[in-house]
Amino acid sequence: MSTVSASPQTLTDAVAAIVAARGEQLAVQDREGTVRFTWRELRDAAARIAGGLAALGAGRDATVGLLLDNRPEFHVADLAAVLLGAVPVSIYQTSSPEQVAHVAADADLRVLIVQASYLETARAALHSRETRLVVLDDAELRAGEVAFAELESSPPLEQPVEVGPEDLLTIIYTSGTTGPPKGVELTHRNLLTATRTVGEWNGIEAGGRVICWLPLAHIAERIASWYAPVLFGLEVTTCPDARQIGRYLREVRPNWFFAVPRVWEKLRAGAMAAGAGLEPAQLRAALGLDQVRAANIGAAPSAPELVEYFHAIGIPLAEIYGMSENCACCTCNPPGAVKVGSVGPALPGVELRLADDGELLMRGPTVMRGYRGLPEATAATIDADGWLRTGDVATIDDDGYLRIVDRKKELIISAGGKNMSPSAIEAAIKTRSPLIGHICVVGDGRPYNVALIVPDPDLLGERAPGDEGVRAAIATAVQEGNASLSRAEQVKRFELLTDGWQAGGEELTPTMKLKRRAIEAKHAPAIEALYAEVRS
Repeated sequence: MSTVSASPQTLTDAVAAIVAARGEQLAVQDREGTVRFTWRELRDAAARIAGGLAALGAGRDATVGLLLDNRPEFHVADLAAVLLGAVPVSIYQTSSPEQVAHVAADADLRVLIVQASYLETARAALHSRETRLVVLDDAELRAGEVAFAELESSPPLEQPVEVGPEDLLTIIYTSGTTGPPKGVELTHRNLLTATRTVGEWNGIEAGGRVICWLPLAHIAERIASWYAPVLFGLEVTTCPDARQIGRYLREVRPNWFFAVPRVWEKLRAGAMAAGAGLEPAQLRAALGLDQVRAANIGAAPSAPELVEYFHAIGIPLAEIYGMSENCACCTCNPPGAVKVGSVGPALPGVELRLADDGELLMRGPTVMRGYRGLPEATAATIDADGWLRTGDVATIDDDGYLRIVDRKKELIISAGGKNMSPSAIEAAIKTRSPLIGHICVVGDGRPYNVALIVPDPDLLGERAPGDEGVRAAIATAVQEGNASLSRAEQVKRFELLTDGWQAGGEELTPTMKLKRRAIEAKHAPAIEALYAEVRS
């Protein structure tokens, strides 16, 4: 499988190649088709926005922030920054003013393009900065703010600013599970290598359809629904509300689909609820996944039973593993050779080895340039020989397939000295019931493991989270999960929490990873009560 251009060295080169090869073909559209760009139209629209950004003082190496939903204008604005030789920096839509302020200061944003629905957040974040605000959609502007529509009517940038493979393409901010997010600096070479590698590994073909639905501040979505479409000539349909992904799947019927485990869990629950008497082909069609040629799951641990279910109905779900620091390009189960429970072998060009303590080290052309403004943190993460310390404890089997045990800093060591993976325990229980939205296992330095469980509000119906029937169903799931675990790993007590955990909130990162320290601090009384019950 080849890309549209055999070897573009920069995204600017790749855009020129796709315009030459497929200029009149669809590039990106919204669901209704009211905002729609061919590749040539996308390039031309971006050139006009680039001209307007240049007038605002943005140029080569300047940083341009994007606080936008998933919509075609995102792709226009991102490309505009790239054509200027500037560096686009996407910000999670769920960010608080304090979080936006952190990114703005750390990245030194020259301009922030924000849609009207997030304007007040942006204003609160930037009140003491000179960052220029460009506002998309109708809004009453303040002094110094500029309408996106004004940039759209600007004289276009005549020629893209020349950049090289080692120049920055974007900065991705880490999820911040253990501290303030760090800016991961990724070059054109990093990201084009990663995109080409993952796309060819999965057999991505020109003309294929993808849905842009996860936050574009996340490295996996940026590759899947922006860089891969440029390199491989894919058609993108944007989905501004991730909760509507089921509907979009049925309408778009994508050929390549990536999702986090929680989404695959919900898809399985929906299929099982509606699937009595349906053949596998009918189930795939009901999900909107009947035309999928490549399907990936990643960004968080998943239970083998979940992957096995989709294989049973003919969806070739493959775990993929990576992180922002290596462009999400490390390992992936190959089509036709999936080992359930593993995240696959090393992708081409990637080297793997294990440190003495079991931590996974990787090396390759997708390893970041470094953390922005943090040379000591960079040196602590990438050694002098280029090996990236992933922070994950892993094993590698005789066939080279990688299995992730857990985050090195999150392993539980019980009072009795037993080493355990909380994510493995959580997966063993969570897969037993779709009612479990989130589960956090606690037990480090304790005599037993306990868990905080949040029911999924979408599946509760009219029942309250504390409903006895709900509690009984979840208790059964805990019991069944415990049966698959060793005695030391089993969850002794659990508490149902009535307040839902939201992506980007106090308990979850924007990509729904657990903020374990924050959870344990916030819910300390509930945790202590569980241990008081055990002692009694």
